[in-house]
Amino acid sequence: MPALKDLVDLLHEWYPPWTADSWDAVGLVHGDPVAEVAKVMFAVDPTIEVAREAIEWGADLLVVHHPLFLKPVHGFAATTPKGRTLSTLAAGGCALLTAHTNADRAVGGVSEALARALGLTDLAPILPGGSTPLDKLTVFVPVGAAPAVRDALATVGAGRVGDYEHASFSSAGKGRFRPMVGATPAIGTIGLPEVVEEERVEVIVERGLRRRAIAALTAVHPYEEPAYDIIELADHGDTTTGTARIGTVAETTLRGFAEIVAAALPGTAHGVRVAGDPDRVVRRVAVCGGAGDFLLGDLLRTDADVYVTSDLRHHPASEFLEQDGPALVDVAHWAAEWTWLPVVEARVLAALGDTVGTRVSTTATDPWKFRL
Repeated sequence: MPALKDLVDLLHEWYPPWTADSWDAVGLVHGDPVAEVAKVMFAVDPTIEVAREAIEWGADLLVVHHPLFLKPVHGFAATTPKGRTLSTLAAGGCALLTAHTNADRAVGGVSEALARALGLTDLAPILPGGSTPLDKLTVFVPVGAAPAVRDALATVGAGRVGDYEHASFSSAGKGRFRPMVGATPAIGTIGLPEVVEEERVEVIVERGLRRRAIAALTAVHPYEEPAYDIIELADHGDTTTGTARIGTVAETTLRGFAEIVAAALPGTAHGVRVAGDPDRVVRRVAVCGGAGDFLLGDLLRTDADVYVTSDLRHHPASEFLEQDGPALVDVAHWAAEWTWLPVVEARVLAALGDTVGTRVSTTATDPWKFRL
């Protein structure tokens, strides 16, 4: 039976937290990393109803797409809706993890899941994410302390290259310094020159982890003033991740494609709204899980015949259609992002087999319940 830490590491490998937007709040929200996990449930929204479903089923971990706490809080008393959700999970011994904008962009993420559910092939991001920015971190450390520094860096994710971790390079050298009055040297004497056998330790670190890597090395480094330097590396290229997706479907009409969309997504009161000529030929399709009107300008530069997304507003949609761009298909936010849940569930099962039980939440959390 895996520990919570194992599940967190797995999900963070697929959906790296440092790829999330700066305003986002992703990662482990609640739970003891060493606790064992026998059951994992997946949901779009961390509502109280979903929390109760997780506890009734006996889940040890609830993985959600939308953050419970998007803004900082000072507590989570059960006197508030969000507090009730987390209090319910905590009382039932269920951890909570969020994968939001980091899951939107990733391979096997939300937009890609939506595209696959609608039958798209030959997928590519509409806005390629490019490569993850990398640094090379070099630190100089006494030979005897080098293993501890390397381990500390690896613990925060430094030294990860592709499918390898704990990767580093070391070379021998001599460090020279003279402690001055006011210093408290770990090695050497105030006023006297010192020469120390040192290692030059070099690791690759994702730029989003830079602060954590520096904090990790300084926490275990024996020197009062560790010597280190950071070099930003050139972009190494990656066009598999990024915002939204565009792909190809078997030729159909806009009406026919809208029927495919309706059949592929869970039913909602919102339904499927379509703007465009019903007989328009559809071959190329763009999709964006969640609210996607921020991409309308970029869609005009593609060869998409139709754009599938959620939460389209009146004026942006009207102005977009006046520019002879793709047709528009507007679906329920929850329904579009729900398509990711079976995908991430399958990935967990493929990685961990029968060591965990899994469940996609049966609670529909789309806020709209009926229409007249």
